Amino acid sequence: LADSIHKKKHTRPTFTGHQIFALEKTFEQTKYLAGPERARLAYSLGMTESQVKVWFQNRRTKWRKKSALEPSSSSQRVGGSGGEQAASEAEDDEYNKPLDPDSDDEKIRLLLRKHR
Repeated sequence: LADSIHKKKHTRPTFTGHQIFALEKTFEQTKYLAGPERARLAYSLGMTESQVKVWFQNRRTKWRKKSALEPSSSSQRVGGSGGEQAASEAEDDEYNKPLDPDSDDEKIRLLLRKHR
């Protein structure tokens, strides 16, 4: 009973602009991170793996909600070509693939360098 009186209220973490920018850019590249890639990203941003994991979960939820509100990309657009649609779907498939867990963090370093 005494322990419950002295518990600190959980505070929500505040991420820096740099961290959010790097997370967003990584999310553009891939919607899912494998464990080792998540660990590398967390380390490079000074965050815990849990924070990165939850951020990606929340970001995917936001992305799905936004996608559901937009007109379906699978329906043929007036004046649009089928080639554009196929390229878009292939791009979406690529984004949804997890990063190779055996890769080094060169992708992240390049991404951060490119967008400073």
